[in-house]
Amino acid sequence: MTNTAKTIIRLAKPSEFETIGQIMVKVYSSLEGFPTASEQPAYYHMLANIGDFTKKPGTELLIAISTENVILGGVVYFSDMRNYGSGGSAPLQKDAAGFRLLAVDPQARGQGIGKALSKACIDKAMAHSQSQLVIHTTNAMQVAWDMYEKLGFVRSPDLDFVQQELPVYGFRLKF
Repeated sequence: MTNTAKTIIRLAKPSEFETIGQIMVKVYSSLEGFPTASEQPAYYHMLANIGDFTKKPGTELLIAISTENVILGGVVYFSDMRNYGSGGSAPLQKDAAGFRLLAVDPQARGQGIGKALSKACIDKAMAHSQSQLVIHTTNAMQVAWDMYEKLGFVRSPDLDFVQQELPVYGFRLKF
């Protein structure tokens, strides 16, 4: 568990899965240039049911909550890349962890929550003695893209893939 001034990062409880799924759908559906729910219904079903990822070994749903216990955002962390679930070569990476599906409630943006969730994943990967942390983003997620680069992630075209018609760009942070 990680604490910032007003935010606590911890594992999500099953009773919180639906709420974080609703936040994920709200965030991703509001991204300009990102596919809509009608264009990629399976993707949005996955977001709405984000807690299902926790059924896979080495997979955790981390959430950021306020001191008033309000869910502000979340991310899925993978200590085993075989369960990462993306296209491309990411699931084949050895000695690696990853995170996907980072989302911060629009009403909570600008408070460092995305950065805190990302750092929690970095800390987990380092604690698991991984040599690298793998992530993906898209052009529609430029704010996150910039944040990842500031955290030290480097573009890794070998991890790129196309999700239906959406280019998805890989990044890695080496330890």
